[in-house]
Amino acid sequence: MHSTTVESEITQKTRELCQVILDHPSTRAARARIDTFLADKKSREHYEGVMAKGQELQEKQHRSVALTGKEISDFEKDRDALLQNPVARAFLDAQEELHHVHASVSQYVSKSLELGRVPEDSDLESGGCGQGCGCGHGH
Repeated sequence: MHSTTVESEITQKTRELCQVILDHPSTRAARARIDTFLADKKSREHYEGVMAKGQELQEKQHRSVALTGKEISDFEKDRDALLQNPVARAFLDAQEELHHVHASVSQYVSKSLELGRVPEDSDLESGGCGQGCGCGHGH
């Protein structure tokens, strides 16, 4: 079989998998929650502000600059308020759900290529998403 034929076959099957994922009710629900968040300017601005402040504090820590108690408490207050916002909370939950779908698919593909066969559940029990995922799971 010619390389382009194999690639087009893989591409077609990948597209089919993508469509199955997109058509799944949980994926559609997650996308709807994300779209609701994106349409809510106030929630989006609050989220962006909390993320920017968190990044700023992380950068200070990385430069070994001591954070003040007020900086930390102000950030925590803003973050807690964000988490109490149902639109923002739904968005964050939806992001996490989609991350898990992505990690699971990546893990199956990686493990299949590593093993030379479709992995069994026991092959995936390590809890990790695969080499270099960055999700924080054990590998």
